[in-house]
Amino acid sequence: MNNIKIIGYKCSNGIKLKKNISKVSNECDVELELLEGDEYLNKYNIKNIPGLIINEKKVSEGKVLNDREILRMIKVLS
Repeated sequence: MNNIKIIGYKCSNGIKLKKNISKVSNECDVELELLEGDEYLNKYNIKNIPGLIINEKKVSEGKVLNDREILRMIKVLS
């Protein structure tokens, strides 16, 4: 089970990122957490939202990864 967190999921890019992760969830086992708030920005050192955390490692911030990029990151970090 891969744990994926989106920090700042309410912005337009966060919504797009969530959609791309839902495409990936068909191919691998994913637990998605949607987080908002300054405490998460500080905890994971996110300066630009949305932030993408996979298995407690910051993968990206401030951009939308496509489904292939997300799947590749999951495979690298699992």
